[in-house]
Amino acid sequence: MFDLTSILEFSRAHCVAICGGLVPLNLLLTLQTMILTGLQRPQRQVRFAAVLAYIPAGVMVFHVWTWLMIGVVMAPTFILLGLACICVGINLWASLFPQTMASLLRGGWFWVMRHIRHSHKGGDSVVVS
Repeated sequence: MFDLTSILEFSRAHCVAICGGLVPLNLLLTLQTMILTGLQRPQRQVRFAAVLAYIPAGVMVFHVWTWLMIGVVMAPTFILLGLACICVGINLWASLFPQTMASLLRGGWFWVMRHIRHSHKGGDSVVVS
């Protein structure tokens, strides 16, 4: 039989491990969708990457919901919920309007590269610490 209480308790008991896995997974899978969109890969490939990225975002929302159910209202709960929502929004944008995202990403890429080239030509040194 399906026991929701056990799943909720598991989610809260293993919060650090769950968040430690879901946060980077959300970021990496969303980045993958953005890269595929920026490279103008076939729409089928972009949508598959977006659907794959929805999974950890949905799990993150469920995990945060388990904390909100018992009244834990703290900054991390809202930060994690915000991260999941932003990742879902970016993946939806890539799925539904890939041309606008691709043009924004390419424009940003060229802007960064132009400024990097300009700083190297002008004699400014880039300090990496």
